[in-house]
Amino acid sequence: MSQNTLKQAKSPITVTLSGWQSSPDENQLLNRVLRGFEAKYPNIKIKYEVINSEYMDVIKTRLIGDVAPDVFYLDALEAPLLMKYSVLEPLDAYITPEFKLADFEPLMLNAFKHKGKLYGLPKDVSTLALIYNKKAFAAAGIAQPPKTWDDLVSDSKKLTVDRNHDGKIDQYGFGIAPELARQVFVIKAFNGNLVGQNGYASFAEANSLKGLQFVIDQYRRDRTAVQPTDVGATSGSDMIGQGKVAMTLEGTWAIPYLKETFPTIDMATAEVPTMNDKKGTMAFTVAYVMNRKAKHKEAAWKLIAYLTGAEGMKAWAKQGLALPTRRSVLAGLGYDNNPLYAPFVRGTEYATIWQAGENLPTMRMNFNNQFISALLGEQPLPQAMKKAQETANREIYLAN
Repeated sequence: MSQNTLKQAKSPITVTLSGWQSSPDENQLLNRVLRGFEAKYPNIKIKYEVINSEYMDVIKTRLIGDVAPDVFYLDALEAPLLMKYSVLEPLDAYITPEFKLADFEPLMLNAFKHKGKLYGLPKDVSTLALIYNKKAFAAAGIAQPPKTWDDLVSDSKKLTVDRNHDGKIDQYGFGIAPELARQVFVIKAFNGNLVGQNGYASFAEANSLKGLQFVIDQYRRDRTAVQPTDVGATSGSDMIGQGKVAMTLEGTWAIPYLKETFPTIDMATAEVPTMNDKKGTMAFTVAYVMNRKAKHKEAAWKLIAYLTGAEGMKAWAKQGLALPTRRSVLAGLGYDNNPLYAPFVRGTEYATIWQAGENLPTMRMNFNNQFISALLGEQPLPQAMKKAQETANREIYLAN
């Protein structure tokens, strides 16, 4: 259906859109952007559905049953599987020079390519950066954020304090998230690999364990790091907001959350400290994709093009939950010059995308279970990772 046909249609065409939301504010923001689209294309109506529980299970079930939405969010983590099984519409034929595809960050765009075809356009990206409490640093006599992981370990000791001398720590130096999504750059710091050449897990190899051991040692040996559940918090953002930790690694989403929920905190950000002299961080990106069986593909493309075009992306990204993936929008909103956001922006140049083939969800589940076991001292890290790797690879083998 051409654009002229869309304009001439007597009754509005309905395009279905599904995604998730992290907060009511995010939902309200997207709805405002969608109203802007409908004002521009009055003959296209958007039916938006929020799916917050078991999102990908719901999408996969609907794809199998031919009742999936026309357009939906797709995390880079899950993209390889859906691209492999051809349930997504390739977008290359819809893209015109006016769309300015070259404006996108290539690293994010490549996450949604498969065998030379583009299946999704990244709506935003979040990297990890160090968020720290400036007052806590001043009280400990620390003049600047840590540049290396050794600095982070040393500073964490100074920042771990028992203020009332009752034998209980009131503020820990560092807040950690013991999950694979936050640890892949740590695995890579010593030339380790999450996945081997054969597509199977390789995180139990010696080089992969070196960076992970830093995390374990700081938690168990130094007692200067905690995870959220240890201090009655829900996330790294919550830990630093409550004053339970002096620094943590979090994504861009933490900035508006902390400003709104903990307005008195005096926070600053810095790039993730280097480990083994290597810069590293994670990048989490989500794309808009089109169902290959969408009923009104031209209208669905109009929606994707608007949401990931300069106008729609600017309206979406201005709240600061995530960084825009278009360079022009990033520069226009000034995030690269904003002291709180600039470290996140710099991280996009060397980040590891949270993506590693179609078997990553299986690896993630097994890694997380065993890594927490090692963190709690139930078994040594090498034993835990060997168990996780063997179980994951057995499940991958049986699924193929």
